[in-house]
Amino acid sequence: MTTSEKSASAFISLAPLRRPFLSKFLRWEWFLVALIALVVIVNSRLSPYFLDVQNLFRASSDFMEMGLMMLPMVLIILTGNVDLAVASTLGMTASFMGLLFNNGLNIWLAAGAALLLGVAAGFLNGYLISRLKVPALVITLGTYAFYRGMAYVMLGDQAARGYPASFTYIGQGTIPGTPIPFSMVLFLVMAVIFGLVLHKTAFGRYLYAIGNNQEAVIYSGISVPRVKVIIFLVSGLMSSLAGLVLAARFGSTRPDIGGGLELAVITATVLGGVDINGGKGSMIGAVLALLLVGLMRFGMGLMNIQGQVQSIAIGLMLILSILLPNLPQIFGDQRSRWNRRTLMLLAVAAIVVIAFVWFFSWSRATVFALQGA
Repeated sequence: MTTSEKSASAFISLAPLRRPFLSKFLRWEWFLVALIALVVIVNSRLSPYFLDVQNLFRASSDFMEMGLMMLPMVLIILTGNVDLAVASTLGMTASFMGLLFNNGLNIWLAAGAALLLGVAAGFLNGYLISRLKVPALVITLGTYAFYRGMAYVMLGDQAARGYPASFTYIGQGTIPGTPIPFSMVLFLVMAVIFGLVLHKTAFGRYLYAIGNNQEAVIYSGISVPRVKVIIFLVSGLMSSLAGLVLAARFGSTRPDIGGGLELAVITATVLGGVDINGGKGSMIGAVLALLLVGLMRFGMGLMNIQGQVQSIAIGLMLILSILLPNLPQIFGDQRSRWNRRTLMLLAVAAIVVIAFVWFFSWSRATVFALQGA
């Protein structure tokens, strides 16, 4: 290599890549911030109770359990996998705790046993997926039904109740002297821990690498099966922790506790910019998406919109969460062309947005009509 070639090579390696100025503000996290601001503005105009501080903090405790399950879901989806059994694990472990408590065991020993059961459930998922090389969708769909069935076996049609105040505090209590729920503080602490692990450790880099090219990671000497077992084990642990918080908030446990939360957890994760195919996403995006989903649910709840209708809205959000994250890349890349695929993506996204707005307006009008009647 000549002197001029070396100089050119050094210049190319040291010169920073120039990106369009607008692309700095087209990160998906900024879109989420804009959506959160829009939701706040719309809901504050629709209901005078939305911006009440007490109401906001009280409502935040309603989706902290979902947030606890979302944190490991980020790690799992980054590797190109998914855990459909999180809500069923929540229900099984909470029911197990209730069963032990009904039979006279100390509540904290029962809670510890429930956490261990959650670890075992997560380990089973991870082991079957990684060691037997069975797709995560298939395994967790099976354990989704199995774990929920175990919850009904444990409690039947009965409910465990009468938990002591020291336990219910973790779901109902607030930080002394403030309206801040203890469950929110718990979630924020765990979010910081998961964020540091994901973005500041080698283990986090392994997750991104597995999602981008698993075969290359295997050839590099990293034990991919071990990594998968770990993240599913952590998912089981966090799901059981969410089960304890939810049981404490309700003050009782039924076998159907937490049913349907898996859809909201996956929606928040993917809406946060975590690529469903793996290899891309951030913890801050997932947390922002959780806040967005929570504020939407709170706003719809203030307008007396039924839970089934809210589920339909969350389903539409899931569709949008898959379509919309591609838009910043399209607009931020100067080399992108307005080809047929791009136009089709924009058209589908626009149709879903219009359907979402129409559905929200229709459901709101229906509620007001029923109230008037």
